[in-house]
Amino acid sequence: MASQEVQLESTIGGFTASGRLHTLSVWFIFALRLMMGLAFFQSGLDKVLSGSFTAGGYLTGAVPNSGSPLADLFVAMGNTPWFVDFVNVAVPWGELLIGLGLLFGALTRLAAFWGAFMMLMFYFGNWDVTHGYINGDFAYMLVFLSVAAFGAGRILGLDAYIEQYEVGGVPLVERHPWTQYLLG
Repeated sequence: MASQEVQLESTIGGFTASGRLHTLSVWFIFALRLMMGLAFFQSGLDKVLSGSFTAGGYLTGAVPNSGSPLADLFVAMGNTPWFVDFVNVAVPWGELLIGLGLLFGALTRLAAFWGAFMMLMFYFGNWDVTHGYINGDFAYMLVFLSVAAFGAGRILGLDAYIEQYEVGGVPLVERHPWTQYLLG
C-alpha cells in the first residue's frame, strides 16, 4: 500500500492556511460522504414511505419553545399554509435525494450544499445551547460542507465520470465551468 502526504494551502481574505494531508484521508472523506448519504437516505425514505410527515406543528409549536433566535421566522413559516405544504414535500424528498446523491457521488456538491442548508435550519429549529453552541446538527452541517469542499463525489463516485463526459468533444467541466460547483 503506497501512501504519502500532500501539501494543501488556501488563502482567503489575505490569510493563508496550509497543512499536510495524508493520502489515506481519501478513505475517510469517502466514508463521510457515505455516512451522511445513508443517514439522509434512510431518514427521507422513512418519511416518504410513511406518507404522514408534517412540519406545521413543529414550526409553530416546538421551535418557539426552544428559545431559538429564529423562532418568529419558524412560526411565520408554520402559519403560512403554502409554505407548510412545500416543507412537507421538500424535507422528505430533499433528504431522500440528498442521500442518493451522496451515496452515488452524483451532483455531490449540490447535494452537500442542500444538506448543509437543511442542517442549518434544523440547528436553529432544534435550538438548545444548554451545553454550548455546537450540537449534532451543527456538526453535521460542517460534515456536509467538508464533503463539498473535498470534492467527495470524485472519490469512487459518479461525479468523476460526469465531469469528463464529453460535450462537443470537450469534457463537461471544461465546456461549462460552472458545473464544477454542482459536481465533485
